[in-house]
Amino acid sequence: MIAEARRREISERLHAVGTVSVAEVETQFGVSPMTARRDLAELERRGVLRRTHGGAVLPQHATHEDSFARRLEIAADAKLRLAEAAVDLVAPRESVFLDSSTTSYFVARRLVETGLSATVLTNCLPIMELVFEQGGPRVDLIGIGGTFRRLTRSFVGPFAVDAIRGHVADRVFLSVKGLAGNGALTDPDPLEAEVKRTMIEQAAEATLLIDGSKLSDRGLSVIAPLGEVAGVIADGLSPEQREWVQARGGSLRALTGSASAED
Repeated sequence: MIAEARRREISERLHAVGTVSVAEVETQFGVSPMTARRDLAELERRGVLRRTHGGAVLPQHATHEDSFARRLEIAADAKLRLAEAAVDLVAPRESVFLDSSTTSYFVARRLVETGLSATVLTNCLPIMELVFEQGGPRVDLIGIGGTFRRLTRSFVGPFAVDAIRGHVADRVFLSVKGLAGNGALTDPDPLEAEVKRTMIEQAAEATLLIDGSKLSDRGLSVIAPLGEVAGVIADGLSPEQREWVQARGGSLRALTGSASAED
């Protein structure tokens, strides 16, 4: 197959499913990894796609943001594994920042289930409601207020950032929309990104919770370099993805499983 016909079929597949990997191009067309990457590079130059680590996505995926309710229903098993591993790190009476990701919601739920004494600081309304209704006397809650985003059910903006800067915590657990090619943590919304960035700054230790889908997607707003988080807990990464994360800083704990968990 000539290059132009192959690239046309790659474009058609991309518009049908939203993503394509280098390995898929190799398998489908019987080409080398170098040729597959050259095809994706040319299609990116034309504006057809945006390249990611190991593949490509449609350009508009960089700005896509789903509602909290929809994300909460996706890949619950993967998020549960990440939450269990995260809570295992928490010592009694520690203070923990939790961002507005649904992965952090699973962390809060696991924390409540264990009965561990802790203080939760969060800008996420669903987490506030969960801790208030089920946390009991062992879990203290500090709600971070500000401008309310209905889509993510979270509080953002200057008041939220100031409130976070008024506290320090032992830990922060967070997730992201995706990781950029240079290892930057990203979010679709700049106000959400600022909140997460400030939580990282105000916590003694930051832990990123991700799965393999985060390496094939990204938001428009940079939160921080991957190297600024102390550790990464990851579910379902391929060996190549593990190497990519480890090469960009932070210790990696890789969990078993291959499900995808959106932020």
